[in-house]
Amino acid sequence: MENTASILQAKELLLLLGLILGVGTASGFLARLLKIPDVVLFLIAGMLLGSAGLGLIEVKVDSTLNQLLLIFGSCYILFDGGASVRLNVLKSVWPSLLSLATLGVLISAAVTAVAAQYFLHLPFIFALLLGAVIASTDPATLVPVFKQVKVRAKVAQTVMSESAFNDAMGAILTFAVLGIALSGGDYAIGDGLISLLQQSLLGIMGGALLGYLAALLIAHEKLSFLAEYAPLVTLMAVAAAYLGVDMLHASGFMAVFVFGMVLGNKDLLGFNMPVAEARKLDDFVLTTSLIMRIFIFILLGSQVNFALLQQYFWGALAVVVAFIFLSRPLVVFACTLPNRQAKWTFKELLFMCWTRETGVIPGALAGMLVGMQVPYSDVIASVTFMAILLTILLQAPSTRWLAQKLDLLED
Repeated sequence: MENTASILQAKELLLLLGLILGVGTASGFLARLLKIPDVVLFLIAGMLLGSAGLGLIEVKVDSTLNQLLLIFGSCYILFDGGASVRLNVLKSVWPSLLSLATLGVLISAAVTAVAAQYFLHLPFIFALLLGAVIASTDPATLVPVFKQVKVRAKVAQTVMSESAFNDAMGAILTFAVLGIALSGGDYAIGDGLISLLQQSLLGIMGGALLGYLAALLIAHEKLSFLAEYAPLVTLMAVAAAYLGVDMLHASGFMAVFVFGMVLGNKDLLGFNMPVAEARKLDDFVLTTSLIMRIFIFILLGSQVNFALLQQYFWGALAVVVAFIFLSRPLVVFACTLPNRQAKWTFKELLFMCWTRETGVIPGALAGMLVGMQVPYSDVIASVTFMAILLTILLQAPSTRWLAQKLDLLED
C-alpha cells in the first residue's frame, strides 16, 4: 500500500508544498531584515529552485495544481486589497481611477505595440497583442507591497484599485485583438466594447451582492450568526464570487475585489463586528494572503523560461524599457491631469509613473497564447517574462526609497 502510485504522488506533493512554504518563510524573514517587499525574494527563490536552477520545483504551467494556486491565490490577494480600500479616500479620485483602468490600458497597449513593431519587427496586430497582454498592472504584487510600505492613502489605494480593475480590461482587450489577428480583420469592435461593459458591470454587481451578504452574516447586530466563522466565510465567498461571476462570462477578479471593498467598508453600511472577532478575521486574512503570495511568486519564478528570454533578450529589453519609461508616464499624466478635483501633486504622479508591476495575469495570458500556438506567441512570452522580472525586481524594491524621497510615506 505504501508504494501505490497515488500515495507516492501525495507524498511528492506534500514535500513540494512543504519546500515552498519553508523557502517562502525564510525568504519573507530575510525580506523583513532587508526592508524590501517579500514578493521580490519569493520570485528570486523560485528562479533558483526552478527547472533553470536547482530543479527542485517543477510544476507545469498548465497543471491543475498550478492553475488552482494561481486562480485562488490571486483572488484572495485581490480580496485582501479590496478590503484595504477606503471608499471615502477614493471619492475624489474615482474619475482618475476609471480613466487609468480603461483608457490607460488602451494607451499602454498602443505605445508598447509601436515599440514592439520597431524593436522586434512584429506585424502591428501581433505587436498590439503583445501590448494588450502586458498592459494591465498586477494586484498580486502591488497589494502586498503597499501592505508593507505605508504610502499616502490616496496614492496607494488608487494604484491598488487600478491594478484590480484594469485586469478585466487587459484580458478583454487581449482576446479582442487576438480575434482580429486570427480573423484577418473580420471582427466587430463594437462587440468587444459591449463585452467589456457587460463583464465589468456583472463583476461589480456580483461582488457587491456577495460582499453585502457576507457583511450581513458576520457583522449585523441581529443576523450575524456566522460571526465566529468569519474567516471561513471569506474563503467560501471569495471562491463563490469568482466562480459565480465567471460562470456568467464576466470578470471574476473584479468581483472578488469589489467583494473585498464592500466587506472592508461594512461600517459604512451600519455593520460593526465585535473587536475580538474583527481582530481574528484580520489575522486570518493576513496569514492567508502571505501563504498565497508565497505560492504564487515562487511558482512564477520557477516557471521563467530563460532560454526564451535569451533568444529575444535585447529586443525584449528595449520594449520593456519603452514600456516602463515612456508608456507608463504617458498613461498616468493623460489619465489623471484632467481630474482637477483629485488635486494630484507632481510628486504623487511621479510615484505612480514608477509603480506599475507586471505579474500573474499577464503571465497567465502569455502562457495561454503559447498553449494556443498563436503566431509570435514565443516573442510575446519572452517580452512578458522580461516585463515581470524587471518590474518586480527593480520597481518593487525601490518603492519605499522613492516614496521616502518624494515625501509620500505615512507617518
